[in-house]
Amino acid sequence: MINTLSFKYTIRRSHRATKTRIVVTTEKIEVVAPMRVSARQIHAFVSMKQDWVVKAQNKLNIEVKAQKKWGAAHYSDGVLVPYQGQQIKLSLQPSSVKKVKIELHEQEFKICFSACSPGQDDSELIRLSLMDWMKAQARKRVTTYVALHAEKYQLYPRLVKIKTQKSRWGSCGIHNDIHINWLLIMAPPEVLEYVVVHELCHIKERNHSTRFWSLVAQHLPEYQKQRLWLRQHGRRLMQGL
Repeated sequence: MINTLSFKYTIRRSHRATKTRIVVTTEKIEVVAPMRVSARQIHAFVSMKQDWVVKAQNKLNIEVKAQKKWGAAHYSDGVLVPYQGQQIKLSLQPSSVKKVKIELHEQEFKICFSACSPGQDDSELIRLSLMDWMKAQARKRVTTYVALHAEKYQLYPRLVKIKTQKSRWGSCGIHNDIHINWLLIMAPPEVLEYVVVHELCHIKERNHSTRFWSLVAQHLPEYQKQRLWLRQHGRRLMQGL
């Protein structure tokens, strides 16, 4: 972590990077650099780009504040929850069950739960339970998409993990470990499928070259539509439930 500027940033070395670049998100500032670039060179690069970074931060913060997140402000009976590109109505059914039970039935989330004691908030219990349920659904979907696309060009990951990430939709490590952001389960199914394919293709092509995008297109000829969807709605989606 570097502290000498007006902001902090982290450095991530990448075998795939061909040049140094700065990624600004609401959570952090990250410099992605090729393995051969020294820390001194990176710091000089960031110093030169300091004004750009500050402006990018300010612009992003303004945009995020102006955007209403998809998740509800309060999780109560009848509110709508985003799931697979749709808005699903909550039907809350207080009961004596010890563990929250969630079922998706006829475009409605039926949630059985033991109501909190007076003074406690049922909304947070329901929100956290929905997150756990959606993570499990994301894991099932991702497993299905990997099975569907991996065999075509022998793009087999060592393992697949569902993660909570604040600035990335997915990643493919040097050992072919694939991480997918569970928030994508709230997007249309084809968007999640695209991100899975994107990371699978990095097993063979470790950069974003023409060959990489050609490989993606062989799996998903209309992948550009899903990239556009993420550009248009990704910031709201990243805000989560």
